[in-house]
Parts: sequence; structure tokens; C-alpha cells
Amino acid sequence: MKRGLSFVLSIVMLSILLAACGKSATKDEQSAQGGDSEKSLRMALVLPEKIGVNPFFVQMDEGFKKAGKEFKVDTKTIESTDPAAFEQNLRAAVAENYDLIITATFQAEDALKKVAAENPNKSFAIVDTAIDLPNVRSVGFREYEGAYLLGAAAGLSTKTDKVGMVAAMDIPLIKKYTEGFKAGLESVNPKAEFLVNYVGGFNDPAKAKELALVQFGKGADFIAGASAVGDLGVFEAAKEKGFYTSGQDTDRTVEDPEHIVLSQLKSTDTVAYETVKDFAEGTFKAGAVNYGLKEDGVGLTYVTRDSESPLNAFVGQEVIDKVKAIKDDIVSGKIVVKDPLQQ
Repeated sequence: MKRGLSFVLSIVMLSILLAACGKSATKDEQSAQGGDSEKSLRMALVLPEKIGVNPFFVQMDEGFKKAGKEFKVDTKTIESTDPAAFEQNLRAAVAENYDLIITATFQAEDALKKVAAENPNKSFAIVDTAIDLPNVRSVGFREYEGAYLLGAAAGLSTKTDKVGMVAAMDIPLIKKYTEGFKAGLESVNPKAEFLVNYVGGFNDPAKAKELALVQFGKGADFIAGASAVGDLGVFEAAKEKGFYTSGQDTDRTVEDPEHIVLSQLKSTDTVAYETVKDFAEGTFKAGAVNYGLKEDGVGLTYVTRDSESPLNAFVGQEVIDKVKAIKDDIVSGKIVVKDPLQQ
């Protein structure tokens, strides 16, 4: 009887051991084959141009990589040399089976429309423009809220009651800058005159400089740049003639704090970070999302974010404090800045 009991126990123990080995082998097999339990999310940031020539993309890449580290996502940034290369890079990211593919700006629209439509089961996101497809998240900005703060700061700082803006083109997108600025200016200094001229493109510093000089000749002591690469011409004119100016998207005051005294900010790092975060946490949805002052998507140097540059006396701390109060009122809803494209 004892021998029979020992035999049964031996069989039971052997069965348990074999089952354990089987489970271990199965687990190792899944790991070797990249089973779901071991798989990391993979995301690609595919940009329509080289990062180095555009600080807008530098910030976005920083936010993208920061989120990748925090949420343990495998990230890859792919830069493009021209429009044809960009579409090829998008298709390559699809072929490499990235879980989420992010891109940005109107430069990417046409190619992404084609690639996303051809791959309806793949998730995409595009920053700073909108594409109406069921598998694309379009991330926009309420630039007019940041422009409102800039206009208010200009209206409180001007000594001549004449301020200007050199804008890229007279198109709907740019109205979010010109109309937002004008509204902020009028809210604090209704007697101030607003001068605005359009370069006719995004890459013409010479024409932008010419227009800035015209506005200076009319008495403007503050002239905002809103012409992309053209802003370099505005900055050059400011340095030559001694007027004050502002940059866009990133903190441009560090380039010449004596003349570039403010910068309207667009936080591409924030939106890239949040996009990765949402996908990693399973809350990512296609459709349009917008970032304004409340979400830290837009802002103004010294008001919403600190700067490495000392505050210029032309603006002064008293003005900054007043503009901070305006910012708080916009965030709380006490002040509603109208979207120029919805009026």
C-alpha cells in the first residue's frame, strides 16, 4: 500500500513539473516571438523638413522624446529633405508598423491625407493643422489667445501709441495672429493705432524688413513679427533703427534682448508630449483637439514662461503684471477671446 501511494505521489509531482516546464517554455516562446505581453509601443515623429532650421520642430522633438522616456515608448524621429522624401518617409513608417505616426504643419497635409486614407487601421496625428479623417488626430492651437496677450503688452508698452505687425500672408490662419493682437491692443489702449502689412509668403526676410521700416517711418515703436522666416528681416530692421519687436513660437528674445523684447509662444513640446501620453495611456482619440492658454499650448514670454533674457525696460515688470492678470482672466473664462475664424 505504501509503495502504491509513493507511486501516485511520484506521478503527481512529475505532472506538476512537466506543466511548469510547459508554461515556462510557452512564456519564453512568446518573449522570443515578441508576444503581446512583452511588446513595447513604437511611435514615429515624421517631419516635413530638417529639425535644425526650424525651432518649431526642435521643441516638438524634445517633447516627443521626453514622453517616450517617461511612458517607456520606443520613439524615432525621421527628418525629410523635401516633399517627395516626406511622403516616402511616411510610407516607410507605416511599413515598419509604428503604432502611432505623428507629423506637423500644413506642409504635411497632402501627403498625410493620402497615406492615412490608404491605411485606415493605422493611427496618425498632425500638429498645427487639421485633417478630417477617422484615423487622424488634428492638434490645433488657439493662437489668438497668445496674440491677445502680445497685443495687450504692446498697447501698455508703446510710447507713441502706434504699433505694427509684419505678417506672412492675408489668409485665415494668420488672422488668428493679427485679429487676436488687435483685440488685445484695443482692450488696454483703444487710442493706439495698429499698422499691419503682409509679406506675401513665409520665407522673405528682405520684404519683411522693408515693411517693418515703412511702419517705423509711420511712428511705430513696437512692431511684431509674424512672418515665419521673414521675422529675421524685422529683427534686423529693429536693430538698425532702434525700435522694439517680438518673435513667434519659441523664445526669440535670447537672440537680441535689446530689441526683441517679447515672444508669442506655441508649445509644440507640450502637444507632442500629450499626444504620446494619451496613446500610451489608451485615451487617444481621432478628431480635433485645441490647446490654448489653459492647456499651456500658447503663451507669452515673461507672462506664461520665464526667459533666459532679462526683461527689457521698454516693457517693464508693471506691464507684465497687468498682462498676467489678463491671462488669468482668459483662463478662468472672465475674458473670452473670440476665434477670428468663427466670427
